[in-house]
Amino acid sequence: MLKERPGEPSSIAEGLPPIPGCTVSEEVWRGGGAHVLHFSLAEGTDISPELYPCHKLLLMAAGEMEVLVGEGRGLTLSSEGPWDCLIAPVEAPLGVKAKGPAVYTEIGLGRSSVLNSAVKVGEPFKLGDLVPYQKGRIVNMDVVSGPKLKFVVMSFDEGTGLTEHAAPGEAMVFALEGQGVIGYEGREHSIKAGEEFVFVKGGRHSVRADEPFKMALLLTLE
Repeated sequence: MLKERPGEPSSIAEGLPPIPGCTVSEEVWRGGGAHVLHFSLAEGTDISPELYPCHKLLLMAAGEMEVLVGEGRGLTLSSEGPWDCLIAPVEAPLGVKAKGPAVYTEIGLGRSSVLNSAVKVGEPFKLGDLVPYQKGRIVNMDVVSGPKLKFVVMSFDEGTGLTEHAAPGEAMVFALEGQGVIGYEGREHSIKAGEEFVFVKGGRHSVRADEPFKMALLLTLE
């Protein structure tokens, strides 16, 4: 079960501040071989490279870190820089080292997950860059699809939105660019880049973009 408090905007970075000299992890969901973890790393701390049997998606929430992929290959991910996301290859060494205080989300995709061919495994990218804005339209891409987990990135042009509906499982929205309005169980909440919003299974919600807005949606299924 997603452990974040549902029904109001939140910040992973504020909820899991780094502890000097330490790394901290919090599991927020697990099912069907997939998982979702939040990590915070103090400056200079690291997680040693290890091999993993499934792809992992790393998404920065705050700060900057070096991701070690393969044999000594270092890539920089930053919440403010040109790249904030990476999907790590299977059975290749993967480790991270914080250049300063860093907070990120790790989504373990599970063996049955299918990756969109538009995403290059092992190459850093800006998650919001996967989908363009189009005038008067909503554009979405299924980045990852699996039996227990789906990860989608969406762009909303100004004035577009999704009418009220309910998801078949718990869900988390990651606001990537701009500012949107989330309707949830009869109340409206503004959400801006860097914030998250959790829906419980069956929670009725809507999305409205009063300006161009991009978000990612993590949907978990029982």
